[in-house]
Amino acid sequence: MAHKVHPKVFRIKETKDWLSRWFDKKNFQKHLEEDFALRAFLEKKLKDAGLEHLEIERFPGKLTVILFTSRPGLIIGRGGSGVEELRKNLQKQVSIKDVRIEIREVKNPWESAALSAQFIATQLERRMPARRTMKQSLQKIMAVKGNKGARLEIAGRLGGAEIARREWLKNGQLPRQTLRADIDYGFREAMTRYGTIGVKVWIYKGEKFD
Repeated sequence: MAHKVHPKVFRIKETKDWLSRWFDKKNFQKHLEEDFALRAFLEKKLKDAGLEHLEIERFPGKLTVILFTSRPGLIIGRGGSGVEELRKNLQKQVSIKDVRIEIREVKNPWESAALSAQFIATQLERRMPARRTMKQSLQKIMAVKGNKGARLEIAGRLGGAEIARREWLKNGQLPRQTLRADIDYGFREAMTRYGTIGVKVWIYKGEKFD
């Protein structure tokens, strides 16, 4: 029986980097639990702000959270009020007073597998036809210069069917077993009236060479 490996974990240090960067042998468990709590809080709070992913960096007495988003204005708020409120909320969840937030804009959401998956999930929650949504999304992904291939996959009770099924579309190249292949992967869940529908997106951007 085959074992599935996460596409990003498979390529750590090859084409991808860690999403949490710190080392503390003494307080490892505490910091790991804090990281999970921070990620859960931010992903829920910034669900509608086009959050692609976030990175966490720890230094002695300082915590930096880097947010990658397609809609930075929604997070920053008027005069920076939004990001300041967010910083105060994060301070309450960690034992560090010096909490900093950096915001980096994702210029084109269709370059991102996570944001593409989020778009599909949102459309499914709005009861849009699954097949049409996938075709339109795949066309937009492949229209981006630099994207060489993509695969979209959804699974669940599609269209309210009694039996769950899986559907997928693919265009271009997608060498998932090649370590140097720069493959972006995203997963989101659509909460529909019939249950949860999983959405997976792979985007191949060529090979990376050192």
